[in-house]
Amino acid sequence: MTLTIKELFFIVFYIYRKTSRDTGMKPNNLTAEQYSIFKENGTEPPFNNAYWNNKEHGIYVDIVSGDVLFSSLDKFDSGTGWPSFTKPVNNNAIITCSDPSHGMIRTEVRSKSSDGHLGHVFADGPAPTGLRYCINSASLRFIPVKKIIEEGYSDYIYLFENTPIGFEQIIIGGGCFWGVEAYFKKVKGILDTTVGYSGGTIKNPDYTMVCTGTTGHAETVLITFNPDIVNLERILKHFFSIHNPGTLNRQGPDIGTQYRSALYYINDSQKITIDTIIQQITSRGAIVTTEVAKAIHFFKAEEYHQDYLDKNPGGYCHINLNKIYQF
Repeated sequence: MTLTIKELFFIVFYIYRKTSRDTGMKPNNLTAEQYSIFKENGTEPPFNNAYWNNKEHGIYVDIVSGDVLFSSLDKFDSGTGWPSFTKPVNNNAIITCSDPSHGMIRTEVRSKSSDGHLGHVFADGPAPTGLRYCINSASLRFIPVKKIIEEGYSDYIYLFENTPIGFEQIIIGGGCFWGVEAYFKKVKGILDTTVGYSGGTIKNPDYTMVCTGTTGHAETVLITFNPDIVNLERILKHFFSIHNPGTLNRQGPDIGTQYRSALYYINDSQKITIDTIIQQITSRGAIVTTEVAKAIHFFKAEEYHQDYLDKNPGGYCHINLNKIYQF
């Protein structure tokens, strides 16, 4: 008996589906509900899911691949009990296909990279697209704006540049990140700090790799601040007061490119402020070797580095934490 290509395809597909179900395979540690919806085209209950009423700003990513799918800026209350969006962030991240299930013809929305079921799209949404992407929460992971850079999605922070979100962020490097973080935690108006690695070419480096000086990364601190309490100009004054921007690749006894002075800005407005402050410093004859560049990647450091001096009082610090400047 000779089988057609189509028949062979369905036999292979059947074996794959049966094997994956029989062996209980659940990619990326999906919960039973997530697996049922994402991999078996299920539907979660309306008004009883994670994101249907989520009003916080941020991005929604594929639960498996992590690809960015939707943004809070395009989310609206459709009254259906499921997260609804007028459009995806990136059309290339999704695919649509006809779904004849349940005795009706609908347009299914699937993740392109992981081929998972997301939901359906309907032509009854608001302007400007007139579309309603009705998506299952279980197929998504939400990343709030303040965690976008920390989670490695700095390419998407631009989406919220003109959105009032109550805070700003900047990445700074002024030597060992233990002391820099500890100092800024004492500054009024700082909402959050996270230490990590920035400015290099290696993805997801660890501390040992960065210490070799071959990754190009600097030890940095991602600072989240309330500009109504402490604006960027004042933060920069603190920054230039607690370290020596004139020493290249060195702060105190710490020597290496990972200890360089660096500022990684989020938007062009921040760069203008940085350039202005540096010009003021150099006009007085001071040397500034600080690297200034657009923030591209921030890789969160290992957990034991986070809040290190809180966990280890009296630990090494190249900054005088007993003196908090007033600006």
